[in-house]
Amino acid sequence: MKIKVQNLEAAAAGDIELNDEIFGLEPRADILHRVVTWQLINRRAPARAARERSDVARTGKKFGRQKGGGTARHGDRRAPIFVGGGKAHGPRARVFTSSLNKKIRALGLKMALSTKARDGKLLIIDSLELKDVKTKALKGSLGKLGLTSALVIDGETVNNGFMLAAANLPQVNVMPAAGANVYDILKHDTLVLSRAAVEKLEARFNG
Repeated sequence: MKIKVQNLEAAAAGDIELNDEIFGLEPRADILHRVVTWQLINRRAPARAARERSDVARTGKKFGRQKGGGTARHGDRRAPIFVGGGKAHGPRARVFTSSLNKKIRALGLKMALSTKARDGKLLIIDSLELKDVKTKALKGSLGKLGLTSALVIDGETVNNGFMLAAANLPQVNVMPAAGANVYDILKHDTLVLSRAAVEKLEARFNG
């Protein structure tokens, strides 16, 4: 698959040949769904348990006499009705984790890349190096390219100037090629790859 390459000024910068085994697959909704579900489950933080009656560090001595006190027949101060007592029916400690076969995860990423390429939402940029490292200048450049919601992926590391300029653009996220994932790719309208990112992604699957 051959696709045109542009620079940040929306000018042509040649062509690039993309690997059809990575960018030319027929997407399957079931594979993408499995990978996105796996990602979201593993993003969940563990649930913290509440301290129940047996967990509260208070005396177990009976609160008062069984009879003759003119009050209810309480046991100890750890009961849920007292301030400082244990919580009744509180949340239990839970760890949310899920596993997914590596081949399915790799296939899901290929299909996410192929989805953007098939829908015309894949943009290849020659380099992310900015002449003027300012948010206003970058916003103007992205406007020329017709980008609003975009995920920008660079090579081994993200260009520092581009990352600083994009930090205050809420609809633009930047990450290195090693961080490319199905959820973030599908979440944004457009996927922007640098030449270095294409090389890293293809080497990632071929290696």
